[in-house]
Amino acid sequence: MKLTWFGHSAFRVDIAGAVIMIDPFIGNPTFTGDQKAAYKGATHVVLTHGHDDHTGSTVEICKATGATLIANFEICNFLAGKGVENYSPGNHGGSVDYGAFSVAFVQAWHSSGTIVDGVPVYLGNPAGIVITAKGEKTLLHMGDTDIFSDMALINEIYAPKIGIVPVGDRFTMGAKLAALACNRYFNFETVIPAHYATFGLLDPDAGKFTDAMKGSKTKVLVPERGIAVDL
Repeated sequence: MKLTWFGHSAFRVDIAGAVIMIDPFIGNPTFTGDQKAAYKGATHVVLTHGHDDHTGSTVEICKATGATLIANFEICNFLAGKGVENYSPGNHGGSVDYGAFSVAFVQAWHSSGTIVDGVPVYLGNPAGIVITAKGEKTLLHMGDTDIFSDMALINEIYAPKIGIVPVGDRFTMGAKLAALACNRYFNFETVIPAHYATFGLLDPDAGKFTDAMKGSKTKVLVPERGIAVDL
């Protein structure tokens, strides 16, 4: 598995038979690379929830590549109205097999929606997503969330070894709660912090999280934006 971070919560996952874009807000202020190159060859786009800083460039990517959108029912319908032709809805508790990989939707404590012409639009429940592929370590992208004790159940059911964890505070867990979640409820081999530094309201770097994780058996990986790492 090759994993590329583009800032905020936007990731690209390259595995045999698929290129998966997760929460592709690649137009965020911290990624200055080539956005078209970032999603070149994408086969799927997976969304955790409907906030604009997570749906990001989904419509552009799906139109340009023909990628299949994987999201909850409400997001799929909403973005179909924006021109996404291929979409595959799911929701909490379900798991869908896409051949090269499967996706399961799990709980996240957050919200989900957008504003259209000044009117709030509900876009379903927020989620974390679990990606499982043969021969690869199971990946959990937590989306945006607070800590909750049922994270232990997610670990029991799916046993993810790679965790993408929001650490920026204010809208999600901050460093202290994110480290507590990783150490108490999961048995990750590697965690990657996300959802920080993008805007002034968020923590400016992942330093507080890496400090909070000192002494943990879990490795903390802070990738450079736009640089693929092997996991």
